[in-house]
Amino acid sequence: MKNSIRRIALAVTGVMAAAVLTACSGLSGLDVVGKDSVASFEKVLDAAPDKIKADEMNVGWSFSAPDDTVRFIWSENYSKSPLHDVMLEFDAKPFTDAGLDTSKLPENYAAYEGMLMVGTKLGDDDLKYSGNPTALAAYEQIVGKYRDSIGYHTALDHYNVNLGDGNLFEWAKDFAVNGTTKENQDKDIVFVLNPEPLVAAGVDPEKVEGWVYTTVSVDIDGRPTDVYKFLKPFNLR
Repeated sequence: MKNSIRRIALAVTGVMAAAVLTACSGLSGLDVVGKDSVASFEKVLDAAPDKIKADEMNVGWSFSAPDDTVRFIWSENYSKSPLHDVMLEFDAKPFTDAGLDTSKLPENYAAYEGMLMVGTKLGDDDLKYSGNPTALAAYEQIVGKYRDSIGYHTALDHYNVNLGDGNLFEWAKDFAVNGTTKENQDKDIVFVLNPEPLVAAGVDPEKVEGWVYTTVSVDIDGRPTDVYKFLKPFNLR
């Protein structure tokens, strides 16, 4: 299974926030990426409504992968988030089986009940809503208040949320055309992990089951640079 997943994702040469465009305050008419990412994210939620859950522990919402091994979580009130405001939670077993010593993970990681979590704080805002908070409205708060956390990857036509330290949640801008090229097949959504802290904590990246360990092209100081990532791509259709 590992080899088949690897073959699918090695076609990707850039699953990453290759271009976090200039930040804008709010959803102004000039902020095309910010505005359009909201409509696109709504399509992601509509494509898999059974995978959206209220997350009381993290004071927000979660969107789970089709196989339920990983989920993207985003807070609806940053003043009440216990750990992070945007994060990934995923099964620890593939990494502990590959040598992970959880005691050696950095502070942006948490390990508990067979799970790992990594993410970042956006702020301490006591977010306000018109009516009851929804999953989409909570995402709109990220765009409106922390626009520089939203990126657009031109090569794959993907939007993403930057979770800090090279970790991301990505999704296709338009499901109708996604998968029509070799590069973006089977990648309606992609969970992306920076392998460096995991490797430093003992993981042999070639032995991690269920994640693809490969190089992707990212923009560093204005120059395309190949870096290693753990990828977990899925189709939602």
